[in-house]
Amino acid sequence: MTQEPSVLVISDRPEQAGFLVQAINTVVTCRQIVSGAEMPAQRPFLAVVDVTRDEAAAARWLTLLEGLRVPSLQLAPRPVTTRPVPTRFLPANAPRMTVLAAVFDLMDGLQAARGRGCEGVARRGPAIVARADTASRTVAEAFDAARRGEPVSFAAVEAGSAAILEAVSECGIRTWLEIIGRYDQQLYQHSLSVAGYAAAFGAGLTLSRDDQMRLVRSALLHDIGKSRIPLTILNKPGRLTADEMTVMRTHPSVGANLIEGQGEFDSSLLAVVRHHHEMLDGSGYPDGLSGGEIPDLVRLVTICDIHSALTERRAYRDPLPHEAAHEIMQDMGGKLDVDLLRAYRGAVVAPLAQVPAA
Repeated sequence: MTQEPSVLVISDRPEQAGFLVQAINTVVTCRQIVSGAEMPAQRPFLAVVDVTRDEAAAARWLTLLEGLRVPSLQLAPRPVTTRPVPTRFLPANAPRMTVLAAVFDLMDGLQAARGRGCEGVARRGPAIVARADTASRTVAEAFDAARRGEPVSFAAVEAGSAAILEAVSECGIRTWLEIIGRYDQQLYQHSLSVAGYAAAFGAGLTLSRDDQMRLVRSALLHDIGKSRIPLTILNKPGRLTADEMTVMRTHPSVGANLIEGQGEFDSSLLAVVRHHHEMLDGSGYPDGLSGGEIPDLVRLVTICDIHSALTERRAYRDPLPHEAAHEIMQDMGGKLDVDLLRAYRGAVVAPLAQVPAA
């Protein structure tokens, strides 16, 4: 899902913030929440942190926004001295028109940067971008349906999977990652990247078209259980606590239970959803499977999932280069299928590690 051009105002001064929200709404959608609220599921283009009475709360918001890569304007008596650095700081008592001018100036700069970033993608052809949009909508709609307790559309998942296969086949995995980099909802972007890696992996293994579709379809839905994980845990910018990790580790079984009763998704996909965190040495979860208990399709998606996670940006670390991520996976001992991991390097990692032609 692309990041909508909206602004979020987080304020513990709702009356003072009202003017700002009203003025921004004349140009772009602007929402206002209190400082104690949760981050909305739809991320904003820009955030204004007007939390003036609780420096710790302001710091938490700035940390969260940095983790989500949402630029921010901080209004406070003084800048919060934490690792996150807001895009801009203004004193809490700055004139209203000064604050409004700063918001519009930031918006102009962000829009210009986004336009420059999309030029290279646009040159790849509108058909490729359209396929990425189809796949992104598929993921968003699937997660939204699962969150509401409604059936996930098999037809939509099939269309999204086909779009990914076609896009990766035509433009390669490097360009696919470049294109989906425009989609700023991290959970959806992860699903799109894992599915893209799966498409490239399946092609490298010369799987049949049906098997490639099965692989990409499973990869696209592997994290569907995260639709039921609280946003405070999903969007936490730092490492999870032990209790939060316990909740997070419920997502494979939750996801499998969500779609098992629909009847349209086959047992191989359900196995991927439930077991993509199982390890060959029995150290994974939720069922502690080992060796031959773990199907090949699960092993394939697990490799794509781990590689994607290691090469994505996190609030507490930078993304790893593809070769470095693969070395870490090779050092995981008996947890991953070494033959498939070797094949993955040739099909996915080596092409990504090559310096692209100018």
